[in-house]
Amino acid sequence: MKSVEEQLEYLTKGCVDIIQEDELKAKLSRAIKEKKPLKVKTGFDPTAPDIHVGHTVLIRKMKHFQDMGHDVIFLIGDFTGLIGDPSGRSVTRPPMTREQIKKNAETYKTQIFKILDPKKTIIDFNSRWLGKLTSFDIINLMAKYTVARILERDDFSKRIKNGQPISSHELLYPLMQAYDSVALEGDVELGGTDQKFNLLVGGTYSENIIRIPKSS
Repeated sequence: MKSVEEQLEYLTKGCVDIIQEDELKAKLSRAIKEKKPLKVKTGFDPTAPDIHVGHTVLIRKMKHFQDMGHDVIFLIGDFTGLIGDPSGRSVTRPPMTREQIKKNAETYKTQIFKILDPKKTIIDFNSRWLGKLTSFDIINLMAKYTVARILERDDFSKRIKNGQPISSHELLYPLMQAYDSVALEGDVELGGTDQKFNLLVGGTYSENIIRIPKSS
């Protein structure tokens, strides 16, 4: 692996926010010392049949981590896609069927390898763990975060101010995406600026080592 300074310069090029740069530096140093690559996670909800230009910005950054010898996880949000990401939305997303999600996911799996190295890319689906949560698990998960904190996000606060409705299932989205971070135990998360709130919720969960107990 290259030195921490060389990796940091390459990996942070073009980034808007780095939360927290000191932590990333420490993790890169640990990876070199232990000769163990970092686990880098990026999530994509398959809500459209094709990957768009905005996605390629993140995918190229994933490729940068691959270039530095780290492992990347291309996470397909086949469960969170059923909820619908409220980020940047003034109205509730129309519901999608499992069939639509599955069809779009298959397209994503082929298109990403125009940029990423298929031999160094891990593809996973968040239904693998989110689909196993029981009602008791979801209640436990929701108890870890307050409604006030969720309503602080710009998308929701603007809709409340403008008298636009928020469906109750939309409040679940940041919590479910955050649990992806816990389930995968990733070292680094990548996301667009519109995902900052969701990523910070995930960081809060991971820092507190929150786990959903297995139901009996």
